[in-house]
Parts: sequence; C-alpha cells; structure tokens
Amino acid sequence: MPEWAAYLILFGAGLVAGTLNVIAGGGSLLTLPVLIFLGLPATVANGTNRVAILAQNIGAVWSFNRHRVIEWRWVPLAAIPALLGAVVGTWAAIRIGDATFQRVLAGIMVAVVVWTIWDPLGKREPAEGELRPAHRIGYALAFFLVGVYGGFVQAGVGFLILAVTTLIGLDLVRGNALKVLIVLIFTPIALAIFALNGKVDWGLGLALAAGNFVGGQAGVHLSVLKGHRWIKRVVLVTVIAFAIKLWVG
Repeated sequence: MPEWAAYLILFGAGLVAGTLNVIAGGGSLLTLPVLIFLGLPATVANGTNRVAILAQNIGAVWSFNRHRVIEWRWVPLAAIPALLGAVVGTWAAIRIGDATFQRVLAGIMVAVVVWTIWDPLGKREPAEGELRPAHRIGYALAFFLVGVYGGFVQAGVGFLILAVTTLIGLDLVRGNALKVLIVLIFTPIALAIFALNGKVDWGLGLALAAGNFVGGQAGVHLSVLKGHRWIKRVVLVTVIAFAIKLWVG
C-alpha cells in the first residue's frame, strides 16, 4: 500500500474516532485495528494511538473550556489518581506480548456491555459541598482504576470515565468535558513511556492525530449543541455496535 494511502486511511479513521471519543468513547476500538491492519505490531499500535489521543484532547479541552462546561472543582480528585494509575497501566502494556494484547482487546467489550445493561447514565443531582471522606476515597480509587485501564489500552476508557462522572452527578455534557481533561492529563506520560520503549510510529501517529483533532472539534460542538439525552443515545448505540463487532469478529 502506498504511504499516502495509509495516511489517508488513518486521517479518515481518526476523524470518526475523534468524534466518537469526545461524544461517548470507543474510538480507539476503531483506530487500533486499523493501525494493526496497516502492519504495526499490536503494542506499537497501542503506543502510536496515543499520539492521536493527545492531539484530540488538547483541542477538545480548549473547546469545552471556551463553552465553560468543565467542572474544574473535580480535577484534583480525578486527575491525580488517574495519572498515577496510567503509569501502572502503561508499564504493564509494554511488557505483554502482541498476541496477549490482542486477546485483551477482544475481551474488553464484555465489561462495557455489562456497564450498558447496568446503565448508570440516568441523570443524577450534582454532589454539593464537601464530599464525605469515604466518598472521596471511593471516587479517587475509581479514577485510579480508570487510569490503569487507560494507560494499558485506552480503548473504551471514555465509557468508564462517564460511568464515574455520572455517579458524581455530572450530566453527560459536563461529564464529557471532564473526561477529555482527565485523558489529556494522563496521556503525555503514557505516550512518553511508550516512546521511550520504541513503541510509537510517529509518521502514522501524526496522520491519525490530524483526523482525531478535527473529529474532536466536531464532537465538542455536537456535545454542547445536542445535550445530555442525545449523548446518552449515542453512547448506548456506540457501546452496542462495538460489542457486536468484537463478538462476531
């Protein structure tokens, strides 16, 4: 395949994935198989995908902040544990074989389907005032586990973050805004670890990143314009579609 064709395919995949990632999640379940199809080993595809995730979330955070929908008060509770978890998850990801990683990727949607059936997306009242210490510990642990997962594979981490932000009491517009900020905070360290271990193809990563950046901007616009109920429908459809795709192969 000509190099320009690979770049064009990655830009298109990134465009779709970036939009999905900002609105709901799961875009990496599209881009990882595309990177593997283009000849990258699974662990290199995992690292290369982080270039696009970084570009996507830089743009998305900037856009959400312009719309003033980022709940900054939750950032210390969410971002610090997620960052620590991402270091653990990324360390694990670079030490497993490609075949093992592909099996893990194929099994990820089982948990996502359970999450969909449980459906934590019913809108809750936002938590007001100071949280009880036990609640703060529980939420911090949840974000640490989100970071471990995000550092390890990234694919589907948006669904997990939305589940936690919904439990906090954020609607899906503000949940998405906090989600992209958390991912932006832990992605640079994950990318750096992958790069230092030779697990990043920068050319393909930058082509994918261009598509993800544009798609991310579209995702922010749709999130703010359409609101909570529309996002909930997109999340549920996306989860079910990716689950079916992975089950049938």
